[in-house]
Amino acid sequence: MKISYNWLKQFIKIDWKSDETAALLTDLGLEVEVVEKYQSVKGGLEGIVVGHVLTCVPHPNADRLKVTTVDLGDGLPVQIVCGANNVAVGQKVPVATIGSVLYDKEGLPFTIKKGKIRDEESHGMICAEDELGLGDSHDGILILDPALKPGTSVAKVFKIENDEIFEIGLTPNRADAMSHLGTARDLRAGLSQSGVNLELITPSVSNFRVDKRTLKIDVVIKDAKLAPRYCGVTISGITVKPSPEWLQNRLKSIGLQPKNNIVDVTNYVLHELGQPLHAFDASKINGKIIVKTMPAGTKFTTLDEIERTLHEEDLMICDEKGPMCIAGVYGGKNSGVSEYTTNLFLESAYFNPVSIRKTAKRHMLSTDASFRFERGIDPTITEYALKRAALLIQEVAGGEITSDVIDLYPKKIEDFPVFLNFAKTAKLIGQELSKEIIKKILASLDIKVNSVTDAGLGLTIPAYRVDVQREIDVIEEILRVYGYNNINFTKKLNATVSNSARTEDYKVQNIVASQLNSLGFHEMMANSLTSPEYVSLSEMLLAEHNVLMLNPLSSDLSVMRQSLLFSGLEAVSYNINRRSLDLKLFEFGKSYHHFPSGYEEKKHLTLFVSGKRSSENWTNAEKPSDFFLFKGYIESIISRLGIEKVKNEPLKSDVFAEGIAIAVGEEILVELGTIKKSIARHFDVKQEVFFADFNWSAVLKLVSNKIKFTEIPKYPEVRRDLALLVDEDVAFDAIYKIARQSEKSLLKNINLFDVYHGANLPAGKKSYAVSFTIQDNSKTLTEEQIDKVMTKLHKNFVAELGAILR
Repeated sequence: MKISYNWLKQFIKIDWKSDETAALLTDLGLEVEVVEKYQSVKGGLEGIVVGHVLTCVPHPNADRLKVTTVDLGDGLPVQIVCGANNVAVGQKVPVATIGSVLYDKEGLPFTIKKGKIRDEESHGMICAEDELGLGDSHDGILILDPALKPGTSVAKVFKIENDEIFEIGLTPNRADAMSHLGTARDLRAGLSQSGVNLELITPSVSNFRVDKRTLKIDVVIKDAKLAPRYCGVTISGITVKPSPEWLQNRLKSIGLQPKNNIVDVTNYVLHELGQPLHAFDASKINGKIIVKTMPAGTKFTTLDEIERTLHEEDLMICDEKGPMCIAGVYGGKNSGVSEYTTNLFLESAYFNPVSIRKTAKRHMLSTDASFRFERGIDPTITEYALKRAALLIQEVAGGEITSDVIDLYPKKIEDFPVFLNFAKTAKLIGQELSKEIIKKILASLDIKVNSVTDAGLGLTIPAYRVDVQREIDVIEEILRVYGYNNINFTKKLNATVSNSARTEDYKVQNIVASQLNSLGFHEMMANSLTSPEYVSLSEMLLAEHNVLMLNPLSSDLSVMRQSLLFSGLEAVSYNINRRSLDLKLFEFGKSYHHFPSGYEEKKHLTLFVSGKRSSENWTNAEKPSDFFLFKGYIESIISRLGIEKVKNEPLKSDVFAEGIAIAVGEEILVELGTIKKSIARHFDVKQEVFFADFNWSAVLKLVSNKIKFTEIPKYPEVRRDLALLVDEDVAFDAIYKIARQSEKSLLKNINLFDVYHGANLPAGKKSYAVSFTIQDNSKTLTEEQIDKVMTKLHKNFVAELGAILR
């Protein structure tokens, strides 16, 4: 937001330097990001003075040039070569002296230097209006008032305005400060706290009066909830033309391009008072004005000549034939002011902020008006701003007020009552402020004190402070005006040490995150808001279980996610599209569900792996990540958390091409597998993606608070290998379980180190090479004990799997 310092001084007569004012505004929460110089004419016409042409003769070496002698007021006339046809003796002209800087049409600077033009010296430049930035004409030099004295600064002649512009990074909640009046209000409060008591000066509308009652346009509000207040008045006999210089300068200073005097006045009042206005050509209004919604699918062409399809909730300003304007957002092509307009209907209204925000987002429109309406403007100045604009229009465009002010305000928007507790205020601020200081600050913020007790104050918050509706908000207001820098700090240092169990959620998260980081994973955080279309990718997700946003930023962010899969695939796609192909990502997050019984949140840990298992290296051949590597990552997490007695189960899920579930008892701990190609392609991902989804609540239940210690074995371990010929459908998991059941005390590890399919094997068979590690923690094993274990294993493999020892 841009605030003109000169404009601000019309509301509050402050003589501080701009940097001091900027510092105070920043302390008040209106952060001034930069202060820029502004001049109504670029360069401010510095070095340009009034010159008196004493002589003017043809150039001896050029037919189209003239050699002049010009008095610059210092008693030392200078010679200047000029190419203008209209230069003549006795004229008063603007002269750019040596060293002054002018700007070309592209805004690039060039410096006036002493030089020779066709062998004749030239000590300056006699300027045309376009060369000075005062207009577009280049027909000849600019002729000034003959009464002006030579040497007078041309900047004073044309009243060049020098201003300073505050660029304020305004937070979205401060709708009350989105104008020069709002900024002045805050500045007054800050100055009062600094001991400088200044009056807030607001423009007078006492001269407003109805000249005639010859053009009355009735207004009907169909839904007062969407348009709580609507004001209007007609102005007849106006002339649409360029705005006067002072008005153009005000708008240009804050980055607005002047259009015509009517539109400029509405923009001026918008930035002056914070009240959006709209001017209709009264001759284009058919019958009465009706504020209502239109049927879904209604076509409407806006000022930018784009035909838009209306939603049934879009509030429209209509006449008896159809819509004329999207209320509070954008005007219509066929009802606006043109150069032929002579009669106006001027609108000033307060529209429902939620309605305006939804409409603006639906049509992807963001205007100065919608920006303010959707954050909440001051409903008490609607009529005042209308009168202010009407008087300005009369000043710059002529005309007469030809109707009474229409003010439809069926249910007044009330101020907010709040009780402020002194003890709570002192506790939150960290310092006890006197009651008088608190009351003074509140008064400077237009917050009324209705009652005073020993416990606190009964307050009334003005309706325009939509961000101050609770006691804590009032305390924040007191603190920002008192000054955060004025709060004393104690020299005493208090510290506390929390005693929490190892199984606390955040501690377990840190353990797992560290484990995954060591495995090369990067933590990600995806948006909990997502597209409602994603539920169609899985039959396990239902649209009726979506948690809908009341005021979505866009249709793609209109529901809360039911699964972390799709937001994770968005991240995978984003990285792959930027040539980051080898990914290991994990996220701690929640899914959100709307069941018939109510709303429910579920916490998850999800992992994504795609691409190569390690970066390219001259010592290792490239290998793609595979399911078993991914499963190893999952098992390492389970092992790190000390979770035992897990089992693999078949998984039925329509998001996996193949996958398994790991469970403890009846509760599934994690589902993992390869994402279906059809789902991956939906996110423009063509490479294989592995995904795991931990039920974090189940994980926390199984994590033990006890630490188990195992003594390092003193006796050697022995490895024996078996090559087993088994049926094609026999999984290693079956061999693993049989081995564990066969020998529970001595068998320490079982490892599959080779799988062979191919020649020299019977049809339907495959070969597993399995190693078995055997160890007794109390003594050294004998060959007899080892053979006994291996014989037992062999017999059970033969009996249960029909295995043949190769």
